[in-house]
Amino acid sequence: MLLDEVKIYVRSGDGGDGIVAFLREKFMPRGGPAGGDGGRGGDVVIKVNPRLNTLSPFQRGVHFKADNGKPGRAKNMSGASGKVIEIDVPPGTVIKDPETGAIIADLVRKDDRVVIAKGGRGGRGNQHFASPSNQTPRMAEKGAPGQEMWLTLELKLIADVGLVGVPNAGKSTLLSVISNARPKIADYPFTTLEPNLGVVLYDQRDMVVADIPGLIEGAHLGVGLGHSFLRHVQRTRVLVHLLNGASENPIADYSQINSELALYDERLGEKPQIVVFTKMDLPEAQERWPEVKAFLNARGIEPMAISAATQQNVKELIQRVFLTVDALPPVEIMPVEITPLYELPEEEVVFNIVREDNGAYRVVGRRIERAASMTHWDYEDAVMRFQDILETLGVSAALVEAGVQVGDTVYIGDYELEWAD
Repeated sequence: MLLDEVKIYVRSGDGGDGIVAFLREKFMPRGGPAGGDGGRGGDVVIKVNPRLNTLSPFQRGVHFKADNGKPGRAKNMSGASGKVIEIDVPPGTVIKDPETGAIIADLVRKDDRVVIAKGGRGGRGNQHFASPSNQTPRMAEKGAPGQEMWLTLELKLIADVGLVGVPNAGKSTLLSVISNARPKIADYPFTTLEPNLGVVLYDQRDMVVADIPGLIEGAHLGVGLGHSFLRHVQRTRVLVHLLNGASENPIADYSQINSELALYDERLGEKPQIVVFTKMDLPEAQERWPEVKAFLNARGIEPMAISAATQQNVKELIQRVFLTVDALPPVEIMPVEITPLYELPEEEVVFNIVREDNGAYRVVGRRIERAASMTHWDYEDAVMRFQDILETLGVSAALVEAGVQVGDTVYIGDYELEWAD
C-alpha cells in the first residue's frame, strides 16, 4: 500500500558542556584557564533519496534523535560535535507543522535537503571568561539544548501527466498499455485504491504518468479518500481526463470531475487537459461517441476516442501528450528554502447568502460559483450532481434558513435558478 502521510518526532542534539580546567604542567605551576568548549549538538536533516517512492520506511519507526555534543576537555580542547542524523524521504515530500498545517519545506529535487532541527551550541569553557581582574575564572557554560518537534510528512507524487476520471473509466488499463506499470485491473469501481506510477517511453524519451484513483462526489471535502487522491494531481503538468464510454452519461461524469478538481484547488481546473473517450471497442461507447464529441467540440475541446483493449488511437494519444508537455513553459525550480507552496490551505468552502432588491437570493462564493460555471445545465444528471454539491457544502440549508421558498429565484454566479423541493 502507498504510504503517503506520516507524523514523525525529531530532536536535535544538546550542545556539550564547557568545562573548568587549568594548566597543570611541569614548570607551569600556575597555568591559566584551559577549559575547552563543548561540542555542538547534532543537527536533524531531512533529504531526498530518489530511490524511495513511498514513506513506508517510517513504519519501522517515527522517532529520530541526533547525538549530543561531547563536553570540553582540558588543555583548551573542544569536545566532539554530535553526529548529524539524516532522514531520507522520497521526492515530492512536503514537511508540515502538524498543529497549524504551515508548510516548512517542499522537497522535490534529488539533491534537496533541509536542516529541520539545529543542534544546540556547545557551552564555552572557562578559557573564555578570563579577564585582567579575574585570571582564574571558575565558570563555564552548559551546552544549549537541541530543538524538538513533531512534523507531518506528506507525499505528493511527481509525475508529468495525471490520469483522472470517475471510477472504472479505464485509467489503470490505459496505464498498463502505455507504460511499464502493472496495476490491478478489474471491471468494477475502485479497483485502484492507491496511485500508480508508470514510465512511458516514446521516441527515445520518457515520461512519468500517474494513475490517480477514481474521484467521487465530495472528494474535495475528503469524502472517501478524496484529499489523499487529489493531492497527487497537484504536481502533474498535464491532465488526461478519461471519460468512460460505457457510462450512462459521460458528459455528466466530465462535469463532476472538473467540479471536484476546481473545488479542491482552482489551479487544478486551469491545468492543460486532454479529454479522452474510452472503451471504443464496446458498441454502447461507439453509439455515444458522436454526441459526446459534438458536445465537447461546441465548447472548444477536441477530444480523442480510444480503446486501450484494442490499442485503437493509443499511439496517437501518446504523441499528443508529449506534444502538449513540450509546449508548456519549462518548470522553474526554486531553492528549497523558498519553494513555492503549491497547495491551498485546507479551509472550509466559504459562501454568503445575499438578498437582492427584487427579493431573489444570491449565493456568493468563489468556489461554489466556479462549480456552477462548470456544471452542464442541459443534463439532468449534471444538475443533480450540482444539487448534491449544494447539499454537501451546506448551501441548501443556509438558503432555507435565510427564508427561501419554493418558486423563489436563486442566483449563483451568472446562473439563475428556481428553488424547488
